[in-house]
Amino acid sequence: MLNKVTFFSNIIFMILNNACFIIQWVIIYSLKNNVGGYSFKQILLLWGIAAGTFGVAHFFFKEAFDLSDTINTGKLDAYLIQPKNVLISSITSSVEVSCIGDMIYGWIMLFLYGFSIKNALLFLFFSITGGLIIASLAVIFGSLSFWFGRVEIVANTINNLMTTFATYPEGIFKGFVKVLFYTLLPIGFVNYIPINLLKEFSLLQFGIVVFITILFIALAFFLFYKGLKRYSSSNLMNARV
Repeated sequence: MLNKVTFFSNIIFMILNNACFIIQWVIIYSLKNNVGGYSFKQILLLWGIAAGTFGVAHFFFKEAFDLSDTINTGKLDAYLIQPKNVLISSITSSVEVSCIGDMIYGWIMLFLYGFSIKNALLFLFFSITGGLIIASLAVIFGSLSFWFGRVEIVANTINNLMTTFATYPEGIFKGFVKVLFYTLLPIGFVNYIPINLLKEFSLLQFGIVVFITILFIALAFFLFYKGLKRYSSSNLMNARV
């Protein structure tokens, strides 16, 4: 905020960047009315949830996506000496300003899809749960560095795949890929089930999303603190106030 021009331009250009991708869908839907079982409005909602969850994950938990580097370079030392939760302190130690644009873009897509109090509350809830799942997944793969050293390529690949596939309709994927979206890449719980719930609410599916969110958070904490016992300090001179 010290440089307001940079601050606001980052947000605005992120919104414009996301909006550019919708053009391809405008062209596709001018040729056909349905893609993978999704109408054009559902595509807008899909992009809205994808942008919203990405924004929440990368704004509030930015360092979760660099956890492997934090572990391998000894930057974790600075968090170990503080009377705070080590994992939460390390992954929330900085923010990605442009991700505010992602979150705003998500709400714009919701308005275009169809705004109502019910939709707004569900959208907010699923933006949070989706963001937590994405951040937890990053922590899970980042924590593998405690055992296997530099795993940045694996962690970054998983994170990039989550971002890439999250903006495509579920119906175009079949077989093993679809199974993958409800296991190793939990896009189904981040995007697809929430879209179904916004279209037609189901208490069972809602409960599944809540359960999976808690499960991923618990697994992230378990693996991180299990691996933390193996952590060796690099004596890096780095302090946080």
